[in-house]
Amino acid sequence: MRLSRSLAPVFAAVALLMTLPYDATSHVRVHAEKPVEPQPFGAECRTSVIGSHAVAYCHNPYVDTDRVRLHIECDRWWDIDSDSSPVAAGPAATVRLTGRCWKEIRSVWVSHQR
Repeated sequence: MRLSRSLAPVFAAVALLMTLPYDATSHVRVHAEKPVEPQPFGAECRTSVIGSHAVAYCHNPYVDTDRVRLHIECDRWWDIDSDSSPVAAGPAATVRLTGRCWKEIRSVWVSHQR
C-alpha cells in the first residue's frame, strides 16, 4: 500500500516521536509553573460581649498588615447593627476594637482585609 504524498511526512513525524525516549520528548511538553504558596495572613482576634458592649483584641503575628473591622448584630429589631471602620493591625501589633448596641447583642465577628 502506498501512502499519499501529503500524509507521508505526518506519519514519519509520528513514528519518529514514538520511538524517541521520554527525556527527548519532554522539552516539547508545556510544564506548568509550580503554584505559589500563599503567605500566612490574618490577625488572630478574640471577642467578648459584656451586656450591650463588645470588645475585640486582634494580634497580627505576620509581616503583612491586616485591616480588621468589628461587626455587631443587635438582638432587638429596632436597634441598629454596626460595623467599625477598618483598623490597620501592623506586623506584631495588637489593636482593640469596640462597639455597642442599645440593648442586647446577638452576634459579634471580625472581618479581615489585606
